[in-house]
This record gives sequence, C-alpha cells and structure tokens, in this order.
Amino acid sequence: MDDVRWLNEEEQRAWRKLMAVTTLLPAILDYRLQRDADLTLFAYWVLAMLSEAPDTSLPMSELAARSTSSPSRLSHVVAKLEQRGWVLRQPSPVDARVKMAVLTSAGAAKLAASAPPHVDTVRSLVFDALTETQVRQLEQICDSLLGRLEPRAPDCPTPGPGRSEGNS
Repeated sequence: MDDVRWLNEEEQRAWRKLMAVTTLLPAILDYRLQRDADLTLFAYWVLAMLSEAPDTSLPMSELAARSTSSPSRLSHVVAKLEQRGWVLRQPSPVDARVKMAVLTSAGAAKLAASAPPHVDTVRSLVFDALTETQVRQLEQICDSLLGRLEPRAPDCPTPGPGRSEGNS
C-alpha cells in the first residue's frame, strides 16, 4: 500500500463535501417531487429526457444512456410510467426489434405541471447559492469528472450520458 496516493487535507475536505452534496441533493429533490408531484426524481428525469427528444420518443437503450440508468432500472420505471398513462412502449418503426419509449400527451402534461416547482427547488438549493462564475466553474468541474467516469468498467454498471448499451 505504499503506492497509494492518499488525499491531502484540502482534497479530503472537498471530497467529503462532494459526497454530502451528491447524497443530500438527490434525496431532497426526490422527496419534494414525490410530495408535490407524486413522481420520483428518476421518473421525472425520464419524462424530461423524452420531452427533449425528437418526436418525444427514444429507443429504450438511448433513453437508458441519457438518463444514466441501467436498462433494467429504466425498464422498471418505464413500466410504472406506462401504467399511469404517461409513457408508451412500442416497436421502432425502423426496426421492430428495438423498443421505443414514447411520451404521451398525459405524460407531457404531467411533466409541464411538475416542472415549475421542481425548477424552483433546483434554483433555490443550487443556483441561488452560486455566482455566474461559479455556475460556469460547476459545469467545467462536472465535465471533467464525467469525462473520467467510465461506464463500461465492471464496477460502474450504469451507462453515461449520451452512451448506449445496445438495444433494449
């Protein structure tokens, strides 16, 4: 263990704060979305990814990549969204082997109703605490960290943004 590059005091403080933020922020956002909109944070994220896609539909594999989810987790959540009438799963018009997730008009309405309080929460918890310079720095920091995360590594099962794991 002599070759371990231990964190110095400054790195240790930064690491512990990053861990606190990455633990607390999603929990608070999830709690508030469930309380205010009867949606989990992940379900909201899936609806948002579909709303931004061309024709509000994506192959399940692409949706998993955009939502940084495993295909099985995504399939489970899409099934719940489908039961509520907010998403449909159907074969791709190009390749019937590919399953598409399609945002329904009811799903778009649910997202539109849920977005304002969610954005208010994100703004109050994150962006109101930062200067414009810090927002730019936060984006740069996140880009640097995301560039280092290898979703295909055995110890990191979820796909990263914009990457896919084949068709689901």
